[in-house]
Amino acid sequence: MLTRNSLCLLLWILFDGGLLTPLQPQPQQTLATQSKENVIHLPERQPHFQRVKRGWVWNQFFVLEEYMGSEPQYVGKLHSDLDKGEGTVKYTLSGDGAGTVFTIDETTGDIHAIRSLDREEKPFYTLRAQAVDIETRKPLEPESEFIIKVQDINDNEPKFLDGPYVASVPEMSPVGAYVLQVKATDADDPTYGNSARVVYSILQGQPYFSIDPKTGVIRTALPNMDREVKEQYQVLIQAKDMGGQLGGLAGTTIVNITLTDVNDNPPRFPKSIFHLKVPESSPIGSAIGRIRAVDPDFGKNAEIEYNIVPGDGGNLFDIVTDEDTQEGIIKLKKPLDFETKKAYTFKVEASNLHLDHRFHSAGPFKDTATVKISVLDVDEPPVFSKPLYTMEVYEDTPVGTIIGAVTAQDLDVGSSAVRQGSPIPLLTKLFAVHPFNGLIIYLRYFMDWKSDGDSYFTIDGTEGTIATNELLDRESMAQYNFSIIASKVSNPLLTSKVNILINVLDVNEFPPEISVPYETAVCENAKPGQIIQTVSAADRDLSPAGQQFSFRLPPEAAIKPNFTVHDFRNNTAGIETRRNGYSRRQQELYFLPVVIEDSSYPVQSSTSTMTIRVCRCDSDGTILSCNVEAIFLPVGLSTGALIAILLCIFILLAIVVLYVALRRQRKKDTLMTSKEDIRDNVIHYDDEGGGEEDTQAFDIGALRNPKVIEENKIRRDIKPDSLCLPRHRPHAEDNTDIRDFIHQRLQENDADPAAPPYDSLATYAYEGNGSVAESLSSIDSLTTEADQDYDYLTDWGPRFKVLADMFGEEESHSPDNVT
Repeated sequence: MLTRNSLCLLLWILFDGGLLTPLQPQPQQTLATQSKENVIHLPERQPHFQRVKRGWVWNQFFVLEEYMGSEPQYVGKLHSDLDKGEGTVKYTLSGDGAGTVFTIDETTGDIHAIRSLDREEKPFYTLRAQAVDIETRKPLEPESEFIIKVQDINDNEPKFLDGPYVASVPEMSPVGAYVLQVKATDADDPTYGNSARVVYSILQGQPYFSIDPKTGVIRTALPNMDREVKEQYQVLIQAKDMGGQLGGLAGTTIVNITLTDVNDNPPRFPKSIFHLKVPESSPIGSAIGRIRAVDPDFGKNAEIEYNIVPGDGGNLFDIVTDEDTQEGIIKLKKPLDFETKKAYTFKVEASNLHLDHRFHSAGPFKDTATVKISVLDVDEPPVFSKPLYTMEVYEDTPVGTIIGAVTAQDLDVGSSAVRQGSPIPLLTKLFAVHPFNGLIIYLRYFMDWKSDGDSYFTIDGTEGTIATNELLDRESMAQYNFSIIASKVSNPLLTSKVNILINVLDVNEFPPEISVPYETAVCENAKPGQIIQTVSAADRDLSPAGQQFSFRLPPEAAIKPNFTVHDFRNNTAGIETRRNGYSRRQQELYFLPVVIEDSSYPVQSSTSTMTIRVCRCDSDGTILSCNVEAIFLPVGLSTGALIAILLCIFILLAIVVLYVALRRQRKKDTLMTSKEDIRDNVIHYDDEGGGEEDTQAFDIGALRNPKVIEENKIRRDIKPDSLCLPRHRPHAEDNTDIRDFIHQRLQENDADPAAPPYDSLATYAYEGNGSVAESLSSIDSLTTEADQDYDYLTDWGPRFKVLADMFGEEESHSPDNVT
């Protein structure tokens, strides 16, 4: 074995590119191994005038990894042919790990590894060597590269990088069924020796599973492994290098294998008979019991379907599967009666929903069990013979009339009443005896006072007969809906309720009438026999199917009528003309009485009067007008023309009103601002104003319109009425000269057609005697107007404030004040 390994190492060296032929072949340039040393010879140096060629014999060096010796590990030796052993040549080393991992003896060229190496960390190192003349420091040979490879040893165990593993395999699988493939990785060199050659084996998990030693594929080793017996398996897998030989390193991992379920087990009932007890009062659709079949399978393979085998009593019950518990829930399809039947027996079958054809040979995947149900007797409420009672009664039926009856039954006894002396079952309940007919009373009837109609009807508590309690009117209420309650005498809390529907039948008490008011018109050019209106009738009574209304004229109106009634025999009639033309000027309206009769018993009739208006129509019979505008028809005015005339009249009236308003508004203008107007024109109101603060009392603009005087010499103003306001007038002294002067001036002013209106004040320049303010005239004034000082007006009080402001403003705007 050692010889074989050495041969392999030599071949690997030769074919891995480690042998380098020299550039200048010389017989002495060969690989020499002396004392187990790797020597690289340098060629002899040629004369200086010759071309120098590199004289290296190239080889690879090897060093063992994980070297633990006390001395540095010897790697090899560098030697040059020019080195004669006289100490004139110096060897240098550079490249990967030079100085840190590898060192060289500068004199001898020996290379050593100074620390332990790991091939898995770095498999080789590339370095450069050179021989230098020690004196001249010049290189004797060009620099060359060589490789130092780290030789692998078995220092890494196999590892399962993906472990631990989880796998599954169906139960009942045959031998050799694939489960999982595991893989271990060895970091050692797979090309050198058996350090990375891994072999798999099972340490734990036999005899259930096996593994392929080379591929790591796990397969089943036993047939028919049952999940219901054991579901989980833990297998310990080992991977060992060196081909599994003694001394190899090993790694382990765990594989957890689960057997998945298949439907290999049928459902089974734990017992063959199930006993259930059900009260007879159980409602329809309620669950009355549960049964269960056991299936050791899991998931959908354990889903069970239950069915009732047809047989005794099976049609009264139903069974469904509870999806959560896989139990069979028995439900009631029809009501139970202890007095009719006290027990039921039927069979239930349980089967799987999802079958596996591989296991059909094992037998049917279903099981059957018997279910026995005992009906329990309970004290039940009364039961009415009908779910709804419908009755009919005529309106105005006398009070106390029996219109129907309800009946209920006590199921615990058999009937609502049992005559005395008849066989009676064992009575454990209370009862009452009818005082007249000797019947034992088990039920009582009464009205449900919460429903409508409780005051219109009454019920006999023993017999269940319903009678009227008030007079009924179909037109007020045509239908009554209320409830009757029946309770047991022995247990009044046990009650039943039923609805009563009573329809009130109609009695013919109302006559038919015209259904809607009609507006009937007839053309003046109408011909005899024309239908000008179709009428229909309505009856407040509930008319039965097929009832007919008849239409006719009363006898007194049938003599030479202008119109007649034509009965169409379909509950409608037409108004028919009997004359050739009608004149609106002679008679505008006609009143036609119409008699309407129904066909019920007793016959009811009524007379309705229809109003017929004569209208103007065109040749096609289209009505043109029937209203007040007909007075314009002789002049050929239509309705549109009449509307246009009225609109024009309205517009003219609006123009006149607007013109009058504008004329009145033109009389109002701004106050005159010139000094002459203020001084020579005084407004006369004939009443007191509001003082200096009253700026809306008059409009002097009307006096400033010269057209009033020039165009019309006649006085057109209206003398204003005196406004009687309560005011205190001081007592004036009797100055006859002033009064005569004023009267004279008034008469002259009234006779003057060019005088201002009455609401102006004329200044007559009459200076009386004894005036406190002295003369207000500017005649004979000692000073000029510019010299006048009107500040004293402010001392006269608020009544002269406006006058003082006006003259003060005039003074401020005078030319003398302009600078």
